[in-house]
Amino acid sequence: METRKVQVTGGSTFTVSLPKTWATENGVSSGTTVEFYPEGDELLLTPERETRREEGALDVSGLEGEQLERAVMTMYVSGFDIIRLQAGRITTEQRSAIRTATQRLIGVEVLEETSDSMIIQDLLDSSELSIVNAVTRMRLIAQSMLEDAVTALIENDDDIGYDVIERDDDVDRLWLVVSRIFRATLRSPRAIEELGVSREDCFDFHSSARQLERIADHAVKISDIALKLDELPANVADALHGLHAETATVFEQSMDALFADDADEAARLGHEALAAVLEIDEHTRQIDDMLRELEPAQAQSIGLIVDSLSRSADYGGNVAETALQKAAPRPGTEPE
Repeated sequence: METRKVQVTGGSTFTVSLPKTWATENGVSSGTTVEFYPEGDELLLTPERETRREEGALDVSGLEGEQLERAVMTMYVSGFDIIRLQAGRITTEQRSAIRTATQRLIGVEVLEETSDSMIIQDLLDSSELSIVNAVTRMRLIAQSMLEDAVTALIENDDDIGYDVIERDDDVDRLWLVVSRIFRATLRSPRAIEELGVSREDCFDFHSSARQLERIADHAVKISDIALKLDELPANVADALHGLHAETATVFEQSMDALFADDADEAARLGHEALAAVLEIDEHTRQIDDMLRELEPAQAQSIGLIVDSLSRSADYGGNVAETALQKAAPRPGTEPE
């Protein structure tokens, strides 16, 4: 760390010198324009950068299937707008995996192909991306998935179950968008300014989006089990319906707390959601007692569904805790 004293020039202009080593390493010299980004009582300075598409290259030799798909998605989340995938020769299987990966990403398409490379590009304008909108969309999809998964189970409706499973791809795409935006805010103060959301809030939204992605996964798990089960006993169906209603309440309260503008309202909703999670734990134990009267295989399957609903409530509780942290006073701010 280096320190500098602020000086006044011309009677009204505050000036401060820049460390020469830093300036040299970042191409700053006489006449260079720099950018300032205020964050509370801090001021971030960076050399003026031209807005450009970030390009990256990846050698995919030896990568296949899911491993290759994950590599492509990792490059996307890391912030590259144009990704060149290259090898001595890209096989048909590799091309298929790359296309599958692009289909799992929002706004990404294959731009160019040769025998030894494929170039994919993110066609979305970064200014059009909003972490708030992405998390809001995730909330709506995950909420409907969990509700429909329980409906598919209780009504023994396979069509609804299959539809829930298909919607999981939408949640995964949005989760990757949120991760990409969040990582961009860690690298660039310009990204924070364009979003209009503080870095701390971005962290809270990213953490909550992870919980939503997990809830969607449990909706898929419930649907998978529902497709294999026959009609449930009436008392079990009623109990599961009630358990889902309690879980949905936790979900709603925690997400409302996260998005609440009023800190007191956020705190109230967050505490109510966490209290409801404890009540759900007691409800699940009652259902477990009920399952002892069922045939073992059926009881085991329903037990997994109960676990998924309980875990979904726990993930909602995690969002509530994040909302409470988001609403809490922050160091450096004046108390009201």
